[in-house]
Amino acid sequence: MSSFIRPEIRDFDPYVPGLSVREIKRRFNLQEVIKLASNENPLGVSPLVQKAVCREVAGIFRYPRTHCPALVRALSERLDLPEEMIVPGNGSDEVIDMLMRVRARPGRDHVLGFENSFSMYKLTARLCGIEYRQAPRAKDYGLALDNLARAVDQDTALVFVASPDNPTGHAARAEDLAGLARGLPKGALLVVDEAYIDFAAPVSDYTLMPRMRDVDNVVLLRTFSKAFGLAGLRLGYGVMPAWLAEYVRRARIPFTVNRLAEAAGLAALEDVAFYTATLDVVSQGKQYLAAELERLGCEPTPSQSNFIMFRPPKRAEDVFQNLLEKGIIVRPLASFGLAERIRVNVGVERENRAFVAALEQVLA
Repeated sequence: MSSFIRPEIRDFDPYVPGLSVREIKRRFNLQEVIKLASNENPLGVSPLVQKAVCREVAGIFRYPRTHCPALVRALSERLDLPEEMIVPGNGSDEVIDMLMRVRARPGRDHVLGFENSFSMYKLTARLCGIEYRQAPRAKDYGLALDNLARAVDQDTALVFVASPDNPTGHAARAEDLAGLARGLPKGALLVVDEAYIDFAAPVSDYTLMPRMRDVDNVVLLRTFSKAFGLAGLRLGYGVMPAWLAEYVRRARIPFTVNRLAEAAGLAALEDVAFYTATLDVVSQGKQYLAAELERLGCEPTPSQSNFIMFRPPKRAEDVFQNLLEKGIIVRPLASFGLAERIRVNVGVERENRAFVAALEQVLA
């Protein structure tokens, strides 16, 4: 019966998430496990978010309002942009999927991204029957925007740039991204995934958000999963020209963002103290981890995100497995095509120190 399935689905490689704490505890008979693999918020969940979700529980027998008007209003005020430009989604992954469906034509158009990048761009393209092409990075795995520009042609529908980038932590400067957008052929869209933009320093050097009123071919993706600590509720949004947002809203299925997620997003935007504390913990932890990784003979990559990619002096897969046995989960990057490297996200101080101590034992 598999012959009746679309060919691109029959040989489809699904997204493989990081290992869970429960899985590692059971596998290695451990009492405590520290997870530093999925770039989650080190402080957990905002107290205001927890209260807001509890209040909303009694109403979950009701459907949510389509397109999340309350959340769109709050984001409009925060970003100082018209509501018509904002499209919430079930994670920013839903917005990626909708952009593919609305803009790219199967069998004719293609989409473009960097090698060794976040797999969702490629996976979503294949699910939509769209060709996915990759441009080479710089020698240090940096975001060589000129390579993307050279790979664009008249059939390029979408150009994806994750900035800050996963898994490297590199970020492209706003003026360089704007230059790339200006050079695209008519009809091509530059999609900048700013999932980690909150951790860039200073943010103003890297984000195109202040310029969004003046461009008509740029989409910015944002998420509540990282700095706001809502990874388990799946909430994100896209900021795009109003004409494009209208088509995306028309084409999407209803009620994709649930009531709890919208309530949590509204509360997260209000909790400035939690957001600020998150940025402080990540900034301090990143400095500590970078220094310790260098001390241990690793090669950390400078990062504008809440994680650090590094090359250990021993085989990365062995280091990963040995850390697992000690109850430390990090992310090996073979699935990104970077088999010699590992990604570790910043935790709280106790978690960071436990990781360094375990790594030192593994490398000894």
